[in-house]
Amino acid sequence: MNTIYKMGTTIIHRTADLLPTSGSEAYQDMLPAAEQVKESLHKFSPEAVKETLQSWIPGLLALGIRLAVAALIIFIGSRVAKGVKKFLRKTFQRMELDLGVSKFLLSVAEVCIYAIAVFIAADNFGIPSASIVALLGSAGLAIGLSLKDSLANVAGGILILLMRPFTVNDYIIFEDMEGTVQNIGLVYTTLAAADNKKITIPNGSISNGAVINVTAQEKRRVDIEVGIGYTSDMKKAKEILYRIFESEPRVLKEEGITVYVGQLADSAVIIGGRGWTKTDDYWSVRWGIIESIKEEFDKAGIEIPYNQLDVNLKRAEK
Repeated sequence: MNTIYKMGTTIIHRTADLLPTSGSEAYQDMLPAAEQVKESLHKFSPEAVKETLQSWIPGLLALGIRLAVAALIIFIGSRVAKGVKKFLRKTFQRMELDLGVSKFLLSVAEVCIYAIAVFIAADNFGIPSASIVALLGSAGLAIGLSLKDSLANVAGGILILLMRPFTVNDYIIFEDMEGTVQNIGLVYTTLAAADNKKITIPNGSISNGAVINVTAQEKRRVDIEVGIGYTSDMKKAKEILYRIFESEPRVLKEEGITVYVGQLADSAVIIGGRGWTKTDDYWSVRWGIIESIKEEFDKAGIEIPYNQLDVNLKRAEK
């Protein structure tokens, strides 16, 4: 600032010789402009700059204090939110509340606490809470009109949490998607596929569609069908199939085992077996039985037909 002031003074002195002589009309006309230049240069003088900065100091200090208080309020709000979430989580666990409902209520509590902290911090800046509420109401109306589909997903999430067609850790099938439920959020339900892919489904769709809850029951029935050749011994094949189900230790014998002839197909006789097992053992039991069927049928000489193509080649005559 001092350099600017010196440069301005030097320019005035060097151009003084070019100015009209005092007393002339041109001189009188230039006096107002010269006064304005003088006042402008005076603003850049060290004394003027110092006075300006000194006048700003109280306002800057007040702003800094308000910012520090607002940051402290937000920090305290975050600590309170963590404490409340920890307390509620333990309370919900003692109540044996559903995990999906528990996560939803914890999220709502956290949002409410942060909203209160923001209101208090805004009030510290002198912004009335009523103005904030009115602003949020207007913004909420505009957002609601533009995001009506998302609001439908929110309504679907609430329905899922209330009606509980499935819960967290259930294995479900919806349309062509299936997996273990990881999270039931307000807007989306997240599944983990068998190969660990993450599947995100809008709650509005899943709450209005047909959902198959595979793990809702403690037991599942293992249904297996296999085709044998028409020339194979059907009764022997049924005996072997029954013995395989009976020898599997994870099949619940008290629920009964059924072996049947399901269909006389074009190229095979379809026989099947049914047995019950615990839901957690379903896939391992199913895979084990299928493997045993192939091994035992091969030993007994029972044919399992498969599609074949016979190709006849004829040598062309010369």
